[in-house]
Amino acid sequence: MTLRLDYTHVAPDGMKALGQVYGYVLKSGLPAPLVNLVYLRCSQINGCAYCIDLHSKDLAKEGVSYQKMLLASAWREAQGVFSEKEQAALGWAEALTLLPRTAAPDADFQAVKAQFSDKEIADLTIAIGLINVYNRIAVGFRRGPEGVA
Repeated sequence: MTLRLDYTHVAPDGMKALGQVYGYVLKSGLPAPLVNLVYLRCSQINGCAYCIDLHSKDLAKEGVSYQKMLLASAWREAQGVFSEKEQAALGWAEALTLLPRTAAPDADFQAVKAQFSDKEIADLTIAIGLINVYNRIAVGFRRGPEGVA
């Protein structure tokens, strides 16, 4: 795959601004493995090879099992693999990533509300929005995974 546009070069201030939001999410208090699991799932939905590669490596560094990463795309059927908190976050991530289809159902919001504080929900929603932006940039400009043979 050939990179269509070197967006980091032509829009450095925009990428820096996104990086600041990324930094905010890192400092938000949400557990890094949970955030990276959400990033992975959104990236799977959006078909973003660059972000799937990046966040699966992050999850591995955080000690998340290979099995859990593989089952993220089938989390609803993977009974006992994901905690209730992870399931709520993944459901919310899917609802917001597939927004035109889902309209963010009340059931998904209630599930996330039962597991997270209002601040955590806001931060999780910011994280979901951010990864969706990054996915659209990487897919739109054809940025593929790095170092893959």
